[in-house]
Amino acid sequence: MSYAALICVVAGLGAGLIALLAVGDPRLALRTALDLWLAAGLLRLVLPPSWQSLLAAAAIVAIRQLVTRTLHVGTSDEAANTPHRLGR
Repeated sequence: MSYAALICVVAGLGAGLIALLAVGDPRLALRTALDLWLAAGLLRLVLPPSWQSLLAAAAIVAIRQLVTRTLHVGTSDEAANTPHRLGR
């Protein structure tokens, strides 16, 4: 199971980079990477429990929630200040 978690970490890096290069939106890239890193943390919890693995998974969840909320606020502020265009 340790290898599966490692694969998720590497996949998070790769998927985040691909999302950044393909779409050019760093927020989407970060959300993509954080989702896969969360999966890696949860996979580590399947192993014999330790405080370190539990704290790592909790930290990833907290960081993901904080980043998602912060990016959501930034998106709504940008949308309020951006003029609407037809055909977009």
